[in-house]
Amino acid sequence: MATPSTRPEAPPAAEPRRGTGANRPRLRTERSWLGVAGIAVTLGFTAFLIFPLVALYFHAPLRVLRSAECCWLVQQALLLSLVTSLITTGLTFAIGTPVAYTLARVPFRGRRLVEALLELPLTLPPVVAGVALLLVFGRRGYLGRHLEVMGLGLSFTQAAVVMAQFVVASPYYIKAATGAFAMVPENLLRASRTLGAGPLRRLWTVILPLCRRGLLAGLAMTWARAIGEFGATIMFAGSFPGRTQTMPLAILATMNENLHAGIVLAVVMLTVCLLVFVVARRLLQPTLDAVGGRGGGWGGGRPAGPATRGEG
Repeated sequence: MATPSTRPEAPPAAEPRRGTGANRPRLRTERSWLGVAGIAVTLGFTAFLIFPLVALYFHAPLRVLRSAECCWLVQQALLLSLVTSLITTGLTFAIGTPVAYTLARVPFRGRRLVEALLELPLTLPPVVAGVALLLVFGRRGYLGRHLEVMGLGLSFTQAAVVMAQFVVASPYYIKAATGAFAMVPENLLRASRTLGAGPLRRLWTVILPLCRRGLLAGLAMTWARAIGEFGATIMFAGSFPGRTQTMPLAILATMNENLHAGIVLAVVMLTVCLLVFVVARRLLQPTLDAVGGRGGGWGGGRPAGPATRGEG
């Protein structure tokens, strides 16, 4: 009598997983086409931005710099721009750092509203900011009329240049610094409290060292925005050579009289900004790598834990 076969039946063939097998070459092809298209768009956009700047160097008659008038104009306008922008950056660091720390680490009612109000100048046209400053601090403004009586007039002075730059540029630092303070791991703060560190010691030994690159990045953006400020400055401080005429204002005033001299001033301004950009990028390269995902965290390493907003 024949015995039935005990051989196990073969399992049914497994269906190919989605995204593997035969579909993998197709996905790779699609990604390669997307990559090529993305590279083409990126290169085209870069050329669109860089080509006008390169054209400035080819078109600028540098012999105009030899004239005494142009040389004096460049010196006074560039010096005023550098001094006022550095003062603005220092004031932004001194005032914006505690503001950013409060927004990031100290909970209070209305914090979201305050953040929105502080970010408003980022979208506000600079000319509107200059008009607002003039209405409040001008010689006939709400506060300016009282300051004039005390001999503290602000409009159309170098102090007005700094105020205009501060209003327009400081939100860039506050936004960057707030993000940096918010990324401090809470477990490090708890550990420092356990070890007996007070609030000031935690700030100097834990928080600021972890956030220094983010703060430097915010200061670099603030300085770049301050030195190129135009609209608010011309409305609140005016354009007086040797007193309130910064480099952007000097470029406009010169081009109305001498096109070639205006182009030379634009080249000088562009060269200074390029030099500062190269130096700042070298100093902030670890931060840029971290933001781009190559560093693995804010300070170049993997974060120790999720950061939760609380009282530091």
